[in-house]
Amino acid sequence: MSKLIVPEKYRSVLTVYETQTAIGVIKRLFEDNLANALNLKRVSAPIFVEPQTGLNDDLNGIERPVEFAIKETRGTAQIVHSLAKWKRMALYQYGFPVGEGLYTDMNAVRRDEEMDNLHSLYVDQWDWEKVIDKNSRNEDTLKKTVIAIVNAICDTADKIKEKYPALTINLSRDVQFITTQQLEDIYPNLKPRERENACVKENKTVFIMQIGDVLKSGIKHDGRAPDYDDWTLNGDILFWNDVLECPFELSSMGIRVDSKSLDLQLSKNKCDHRRKLPFHKMLLEGKLPLTMGGGIGQSRLCMLLLQKAHVGEVQVSVWDEKTVSGCKSAGIVLL
Repeated sequence: MSKLIVPEKYRSVLTVYETQTAIGVIKRLFEDNLANALNLKRVSAPIFVEPQTGLNDDLNGIERPVEFAIKETRGTAQIVHSLAKWKRMALYQYGFPVGEGLYTDMNAVRRDEEMDNLHSLYVDQWDWEKVIDKNSRNEDTLKKTVIAIVNAICDTADKIKEKYPALTINLSRDVQFITTQQLEDIYPNLKPRERENACVKENKTVFIMQIGDVLKSGIKHDGRAPDYDDWTLNGDILFWNDVLECPFELSSMGIRVDSKSLDLQLSKNKCDHRRKLPFHKMLLEGKLPLTMGGGIGQSRLCMLLLQKAHVGEVQVSVWDEKTVSGCKSAGIVLL
C-alpha cells in the first residue's frame, strides 16, 4: 500500500528545468568528493547477474528479484538488488591493493518495494567498495569512514547552495554514533522506526550501528543479509529532513564479513545452503580480500539537497494512481 506525505504549503524551490541541471551538478560534485575522500576509482558494473553465482544481494531475504530467460545461454539472469557482493569479487579480480577501492553507478529494480515519498521501484546509488587489511576491521575505521562520507555530502551541499542561493538546506557535520541496542535501551517503549525518529530529530546527523542481529528484546532493529555486512561493524547514515520532518537514510554501509563472521551469520539466518555458492565458498576459504563498502542513494541525495518532498521529483519511475493524483493535487511534479 503506497503512502504519500504532503508537507504543508510545499512548493519546490527550483523549477523542473533548474532541477534537471542541479541533479547533474550534484552528481558530478559528489562523485569527485567521494572518490577523493575514500581513494576510489570508477568502474563499470552489471545491471544483471546469474543467480547461481550467489552475487545478487538478498536484501531482507523476502524481496523477489526480476528474473528473465537468456536465449543464447538457455539460462536465466537476475536484475541486481545491489552490488554488495559483486564489488568485492571485482576488487579481487581487478587486483586492487589495500587502501584503494572502486565506486560505480548501480541501477536496480526492486519490484516489491512499498512506494512512498522516499521509496521507488527504481533504485540508483553510488555503490563503493574498498580493500582494507585485518588491522582495519574495527569500529574506529568504520567511524572515520562515516565522517569522511558525511563531509563529502556536506561539501556538496555547500557548493550547490552557492549555485542556487534560494536553497536553504543546512546539514550537520557532527555525527552522533549510536548502536541499535543503545537505541532500544534509551527508547524501550518505541518501535525501531520511532527510535530512529526521536534520535535523528534531536541529533540531526546520526550513524546507527550494528544492524542485523537480534536485540535483547528478541527482535531485530532492521533486517540485513547475512553475507555482506558484518553485523557488528555496519550501520546507516541518517540526516534529519526538514521538508518531510523525518529521518532520511542516505547510506547503508559497513565492514564486510570475513570467513568467521560469515560462518556465524549464515547459521543465525538459517542460510547454510549458500555455503556451496561460488562467492560464499571463496569467502569461507579466505580467498577474497577484506573490504568495507556501501551504497549512497543518488536520487536520495538529490532529493535531500534540492529540498524535494518526493523522490519522483528527481527520478523517473512508475507510480500507482493514488500517488500520481495525490502529487498532482499538491503541486508535486513527478518526472
